[in-house]
Amino acid sequence: MAAILIVEDEPKMRRLIEMQLGEHGYATLGAGDAETGLKLLRENPVDLVLTDFRLPGMNGLEFLHAAKRVNAGLPVVVMTAYGSVETAVEAMKAGASDYVLKPFSLDELVLVIRKELDAQRLREENRTLREELGRRYEYENIVAQSAKMQAVLALVERVAPTSATVLLGGESGVGKDMIARAIHQHSSRAAGPFVKINSTAIPENLLESELFGYEKGAFSGAVSAKPGKFELANKGTLFLDEIGDVPQATQVKLLRVLQEREFERLGGTKTIKVDVRLVAATNRDLRAALEEGSFREDLYYRLNVVAIEIPPLREHKEDIPPLARFFLERFAKETAEPAKELTAAAMGRLVEYDWPGNVRELENILQRAVTLSAAKTLDAADIHFDPPSRRAAPSAAPVLPEGMTLEQWEQEIIREALRRANGNKSQAARALGLSRNALRYRLSTMGVVDNPEKDS
Repeated sequence: MAAILIVEDEPKMRRLIEMQLGEHGYATLGAGDAETGLKLLRENPVDLVLTDFRLPGMNGLEFLHAAKRVNAGLPVVVMTAYGSVETAVEAMKAGASDYVLKPFSLDELVLVIRKELDAQRLREENRTLREELGRRYEYENIVAQSAKMQAVLALVERVAPTSATVLLGGESGVGKDMIARAIHQHSSRAAGPFVKINSTAIPENLLESELFGYEKGAFSGAVSAKPGKFELANKGTLFLDEIGDVPQATQVKLLRVLQEREFERLGGTKTIKVDVRLVAATNRDLRAALEEGSFREDLYYRLNVVAIEIPPLREHKEDIPPLARFFLERFAKETAEPAKELTAAAMGRLVEYDWPGNVRELENILQRAVTLSAAKTLDAADIHFDPPSRRAAPSAAPVLPEGMTLEQWEQEIIREALRRANGNKSQAARALGLSRNALRYRLSTMGVVDNPEKDS
């Protein structure tokens, strides 16, 4: 039975939450202020903390910092008013696991708590991951014999049975869609639909209607109503590829679905409830997108519950021989012909290559070789790589000043721009070619206080 500490200064609300959680089998402890909450936290084993952001005396953010000092790994869910999304993001930067916006339904709160407890269990299990890597994880249509890919599958094994949102990272072609499908197939939603959508394959003005559907007459050409991908994925899994390219207007609606599990079709007024697990993927650096202001912070923290980074093929080349045999056998089944074999020279050529296109490129090159060769075996001469993209010739001169890291050099440039602008951050941002939000983000990581008075 998981134990939950509830810190809420309104007695009726606190009692209501205690009763709801008790009905779902959770043990609860209640506190009306942060100081009492900290005392209970030090004296009792607790699995999760649920706290209001506004508290008498010590506020929710100060309480969060203090709770993390007592137990750094403890999940903390923050309750905050609907109009205070900025404070919720601030809390998540400080270490909160999730947040709920008031007013919220008690069922929604239970789902958030259950998700965080599942994620916490995953984190605890992953501490023993290195010891368990002796076990071999095998998934249909996934070739992963290397230690790096076995570590990925070990995470899949742990996250699949939970309801946690998963964010897959990695270069294009590493197999993020295969990992997403494996998560679905080994979850309690396996009998439900697996729906995939690639945000870059759909024009920006059509993406919202593809995700959420539309009603008849919503726009020119909408002669009948059409359900979106979220409706089609109900009781199943939605795999949203290239989420880093989703427009900001659509990000807002996507955030609402993750928070409240409801939305309206384009041109509609009826609220549609859905039960969908989201697995998202990106080959972009979302942290950099946050700095640029092109990706919402609150959405990022909603997505990044469990992150799985899939390594590029060049970092686990020991998987190339079994991958090559897997593809050759699959091509043979498709053509009803005997599988072709690779000579040692051909295999050596494959292993030596750098694979910028990763597993997808390996598959394409082998398929080309099988198609063009009439022999039963494939030799080195049958392996033809695509010409490398043109890159600037490397310079012999050092990129950074000696003894400086990239982060230190960037901070020095920012400080110099502020000195030249006499502390005016808007002027400094223009000189640096940054947006005001991007500069504000960098200054916060440097510990520089953002004083609006110097911005005028």
